[in-house]
Amino acid sequence: QVHLVQSGGGTVQPGGSLRLSCAASGFGFSDYRVIWYRQRPGEERELVAQISAVGRSTLYSDPVRGRFTVSRDNTKNMVWLQMVNLKPEDTAVYLCQATTNLDTAWGQGTQVTVSS
Repeated sequence: QVHLVQSGGGTVQPGGSLRLSCAASGFGFSDYRVIWYRQRPGEERELVAQISAVGRSTLYSDPVRGRFTVSRDNTKNMVWLQMVNLKPEDTAVYLCQATTNLDTAWGQGTQVTVSS
């Protein structure tokens, strides 16, 4: 089982960049695929990006493809979401999820606000 702690986020102007981190503790993190979601007030949670357990494959939603990059380092039990060219519509709470067929863990969420 793993436990996730997020860091990063904050307020940035349109066109700016941020990097979100998701740190895992516990056993077997390299077995977990990791998914980044975001949720805006009053809206459903939206999948943003996903990375496979060993990091060989990634997936992005259409609104963020080409601007967001998900990466991981299993030796450090870390996953990152690098976000560039941020837009006001990227404003949301971002959550990381680590999941296998047997277990799912969530980070606590971090606010990203893109505003001039």
